[in-house]
Amino acid sequence: MDFSKIYNILTYTLLTVSDQAITVGDIMLIPVILILGIFLTRSAAKRLTHRLASKNTDPNIIHLMQRVFYVVAMAIMTVTTLDLINVPITAFAFLSGAIAIGFGFGAQNIINNFISGWILMWEQPIRIGDFLEVDGAKGVVEQINTRSTRVRRIDGVHLLIPNSKLLENTVVNWTLIDSLVRTSVTVGVAYGSPARKVAELILQATTEQKYIANKSAPVVTFEDFGDNALMFEVTFWMDSNSEGGLRVLKSNIRFRLEELFAEHDIVVAYPQRDIHIDGSLTLNR
Repeated sequence: MDFSKIYNILTYTLLTVSDQAITVGDIMLIPVILILGIFLTRSAAKRLTHRLASKNTDPNIIHLMQRVFYVVAMAIMTVTTLDLINVPITAFAFLSGAIAIGFGFGAQNIINNFISGWILMWEQPIRIGDFLEVDGAKGVVEQINTRSTRVRRIDGVHLLIPNSKLLENTVVNWTLIDSLVRTSVTVGVAYGSPARKVAELILQATTEQKYIANKSAPVVTFEDFGDNALMFEVTFWMDSNSEGGLRVLKSNIRFRLEELFAEHDIVVAYPQRDIHIDGSLTLNR
């Protein structure tokens, strides 16, 4: 093997940047450095994630630390690569400025979503595990990326929502501060039913439920004399991080109400009409 020929090929100058010669060997060194750097970065990121997770760190903090670590690692890897192939960073000052201006005009939405993603991860108005309502769609946040946020809708469908949309539009975050939700159940009973007893039974059916919060006691109100019923409503707080839990609890209250009303001979109202006939009926044979 003629090492002199290999040496001559590797030291052959392809181009010159700021009086610095870029050889074939320098170009071949770039993928080696990149592959090694990516491997080391991913290994270090996994160790960092495992260590933070073992200390029960908030998943949102872990996600933010991962993003920051990757950005810093990529910057260090870029600078190191340029230094090893003897390319000064100042040589790209003018070129990078021109590229940045052109890229800025051509990719405003991408840059907007990128910056919005970092704002979401840093300020945390929306966190992993939060239950959101965006444009009528409801779901749980699974991942916050630099361009979009992945939300799993209540029917199992995944939504990719641009980060800028989460900052610029109105977003309902059910679990931003806590998982307490205020809701109500309405029921109508037939005219002639004992109103006070009905209110007691509604309160009993509500307080028996497991997930009723202690923030405030349930309140039963006699809402109205309806067309076909006496209307009652019970308002209460519950501890739930999804709409599904809310619907199940309201359903359980209705099931229990049906049992209690049956025990006390209270009839749930249904639409009915009284017909009054003026005059007499004549039967023709």
